[in-house]
Amino acid sequence: MSAGIGCGVEVSCVTTGENALFGAVDALLEQVAQDDLPSPAERRRLREAAGLSQAQVAQALDVRREAVGAWEAGKKEPRAPKRAAYARLLEGLAARFPAPAAEPTDKPVPERPETPTGPVPGAAPKHEPIAATPPARPAASSTTPTTSRRPVAHKTAAKRTPARKPATAADPRFANGPLAVIDAADGQVSAYCLDGLVLDVPAKTLPALVEWTLAAGRLGAPRLHFSGKDADPVLVLTDSAAEHYGLPARLSDEERRAGRLPEDHKAAKQLAKAEWQLTRRGLGPWARIYRPAQGARRACVQLCILGWDALDARSWGDAAQLPPGDLAHLLGTYATRVLTPRGSTAVTGLELMTALHPPTRAGEPDRDGKRHSEHNPGSLGTEPVQCAPCEAPDGHPLLAHLPRFHQRTPDEVLVEEAYDWARPLTDEECTKRYVVGIDVNMAFAAGANGAIVGLGAPTHVRRPAFDAKLPGSWLVDLSHVELDERLPSPFTPTGERPQGPAWYATPTVAYAVELGYEVAPVEAYVRHENGRYLDAWYNRLRDAYLATMADLGVTGDLSPAEFLAAMDGHKQADPQMAIVLTAIKATVKGGIGKLRERPRGGGWRPGRPWPALDRPTWRPDIRAAVISRTRVNMHRKMLKTAAATGQYPVAILSDCAVYPSDGPSPLDFLPYDGDKPLPGGFRLGVSPGMVKHEGTQSVLWAEGVREEHGQDLNIARYIKDGHVSATDTGE
Repeated sequence: MSAGIGCGVEVSCVTTGENALFGAVDALLEQVAQDDLPSPAERRRLREAAGLSQAQVAQALDVRREAVGAWEAGKKEPRAPKRAAYARLLEGLAARFPAPAAEPTDKPVPERPETPTGPVPGAAPKHEPIAATPPARPAASSTTPTTSRRPVAHKTAAKRTPARKPATAADPRFANGPLAVIDAADGQVSAYCLDGLVLDVPAKTLPALVEWTLAAGRLGAPRLHFSGKDADPVLVLTDSAAEHYGLPARLSDEERRAGRLPEDHKAAKQLAKAEWQLTRRGLGPWARIYRPAQGARRACVQLCILGWDALDARSWGDAAQLPPGDLAHLLGTYATRVLTPRGSTAVTGLELMTALHPPTRAGEPDRDGKRHSEHNPGSLGTEPVQCAPCEAPDGHPLLAHLPRFHQRTPDEVLVEEAYDWARPLTDEECTKRYVVGIDVNMAFAAGANGAIVGLGAPTHVRRPAFDAKLPGSWLVDLSHVELDERLPSPFTPTGERPQGPAWYATPTVAYAVELGYEVAPVEAYVRHENGRYLDAWYNRLRDAYLATMADLGVTGDLSPAEFLAAMDGHKQADPQMAIVLTAIKATVKGGIGKLRERPRGGGWRPGRPWPALDRPTWRPDIRAAVISRTRVNMHRKMLKTAAATGQYPVAILSDCAVYPSDGPSPLDFLPYDGDKPLPGGFRLGVSPGMVKHEGTQSVLWAEGVREEHGQDLNIARYIKDGHVSATDTGE
């Protein structure tokens, strides 16, 4: 079947005839093009406005992604016949996404205080030159925001990469960026936006703050897909701002357990009186305040309340402790590169999938000229899909008939998880001095790239012929596959050899075929409606990751030795961008994890449904396919390395592999011919799927901790700093 390329229109594959090159573009745009090209910056704006990645444009034009990047950077120009096709694409996009209107010439010019000539007491180096003290703030008398460029205090004295500020939204509706950090001081409220912009907020109550945001704040972000929706503005409330608007700086223990304020709280009553509504999660850390949409117009504002732990430290570090200006820059960078935060990074990762593949699109006009919503090809649609019984996690309603303490066996349940495997060192390996860990960059994102996943409901078949291009779950016996015992089995997360028939996702079974073994599935649940649903998601997160790594001084043009040197201490180069990097990686893992969200909170009983099951994006089969591909990718590289060098890993944990080595660097054991890596093996570099140095310890350390904590200890878990805090439980 043809695959959607990210803008909701399917592209037919034309392989013959004079118009082969234009076929993909014609289906995408259905427009007539001229050969003139806009400026490089406008080329990029048009592509991003349509929600297209460079890879998608490159595929349509039959060029490499790097070529599209060079055109957008102004480094190169396309030549005929590519130029005419590219012009056709850009003209069609320009018709759908016109350039923003110029700002009125009589608009007040924001105040820009002069840069101080002397040092600012207590201030660290800035993102941009700024004033030592804020200018006097006149009282606002209308809804029109007063703008200024305010000082942004920094907690770190680290040197910052110049010219790394994120581009603000070109759409004039969102001129002030996707979000604002709201802070109150001396009874006056300020909204800290991107690029050092600070707005005076006249609102005195929470309902008035929502009204001001929608009427005058000019906050939000344009849709990532032309069939999608614009991102709602986010207001990040500091402790002082929360208290200013009648909210507690911290939740009580009871409120924390409930995850929200009670419905009879004064602030909730104020919102209700002003005819604002809250979503089902109520007035909690990530509250959504809205009024029912009128036509295409949305009226919704999201709150992010810092004192209520809205920013989980596991994903955001100490971001909640930053000054308002710094926090606005950090969150704004994440929002412009990934997506405006809509909750945890896991929630945002899942929402990004939908933002890039909206479930519906506008259909063709009917007889009266009216357009109606219809299914968007390539999306997961609007209705949840029932999973196969083997794909259901414990407690799922499909398993309600099983005895309460029934333990499902491999032929009853699909278990596709990341590696957690270790083995003892051989005598020869013990003669080496070090154990060195390497870690795959964005491993689960790389596993999602190019994955063909099911879009619709599964079909149950008996005795099927295996088809590597058909996503699904297969009951098959792979116990006959023999591999070197120094390598883990590619078919199980524990690395143990299968003992009989078991359920596997398509990539796992396909790898057995790739290794040269015959497979004979007993039964399967296959999905005939399928596609590369996660490609745009991967592209967006890959670009965000690479841009942030470049901010930290790590780029794709470095040699292996230069890459290792750049990675050494890269997070100290800019601690705030390091937080953005952590959040991006958490978005990947969390988004994949959310595809099989388990029940949370009290009151749920096994066999009963839980809220996540009502989502079209509750898809454990997609999660299984991504993890399967990630594990298989890891094994394939280990097998290539072993065949070329005779070296085998001694421990693997998810995306980290540990090898014995004569030296402390990955270059001491990875097979490189100069700067050229082993084809198909591990490759040092910044891109997703490449590897970086995770950590090095001595062989004496490895043997010592295993002797102290047990031979089942997985040293990959502790290779980074060598500190074993407790007995390894596998958690």
